[in-house]
Amino acid sequence: MHSYLRTVGFSKVKSRKEMQEIIQDVINTYDEKIAVENHPDGVFVQYSKNYGCDCGITVCGQYDEDNEFHVEYSFPFFRGTGITSQESVVVERHAEKESYAGACDDMRLGVTLIFYLQNPAEYMLEKYKGNMREGQPLTITGLAREGKILFPVQKDKEAVKVERELTKNRNNLIAAARNGDEEAMEDLTMEDMDMYSMISERIVTDDVLTIVDTCFMPHGIECDQYSVMGEIVDFVNFKNILTGEKLCQMTIECNDIQFDVCINCADLLGEPAVGRRFKGLIWLQGQLHF
Repeated sequence: MHSYLRTVGFSKVKSRKEMQEIIQDVINTYDEKIAVENHPDGVFVQYSKNYGCDCGITVCGQYDEDNEFHVEYSFPFFRGTGITSQESVVVERHAEKESYAGACDDMRLGVTLIFYLQNPAEYMLEKYKGNMREGQPLTITGLAREGKILFPVQKDKEAVKVERELTKNRNNLIAAARNGDEEAMEDLTMEDMDMYSMISERIVTDDVLTIVDTCFMPHGIECDQYSVMGEIVDFVNFKNILTGEKLCQMTIECNDIQFDVCINCADLLGEPAVGRRFKGLIWLQGQLHF
């Protein structure tokens, strides 16, 4: 059983039999089907069905010589809006099954984005055709297992403007440092020392969530799970059409990157609103656009 099923409205699915019924429903009444006929082990097929606003279940498997479908695995998905990044993406197959993980180095975050690929069949088709290129457009989304709403940090317009300028300068320095610029490396080191000094002074009197406005950090042992905190830019509530469970979809801005997060309302503490912050644990997914 997938531990993130509850994020798309299937929190009451506890038994394997119930999961099999949902998988069968996806196969019988799918919204999207992609078949890879030139797969070395047979015909690989990806079925997807929406049970809410751009979220649902994907089932992947293969047809044998007798045209019988064998389910290999299934996972909940949530497809976001907009293009998150156009940096170079590296995709690698998981060892135990025909699923894929992607990695993207985005300078704005300061960490390597490692995500679970949502459209493996489409990726395989493009790979076999030889259509892969540098800077493939990528949309990332997060399925949140738990989360809470925090009040925003009060800032005036001038402070926001200065912060954006500093972020832009830092990104330029990181880009230069990656290309071997020693002066940029020294400037970044000095910046980090100044930041450490500032935090050491403020932590005595201020709360840590006042000092740290946003964050995007790896969480736990699995490499595609993160602890995030970001400002809510937009949000919408909707229901799973099968179970009726209430879900919340939020667009959050975190470290100058905007992406969408989906969470079961039962797992969300607080009332979301534009301008407030979301803090939670997410499973990062990514969709490559071809």
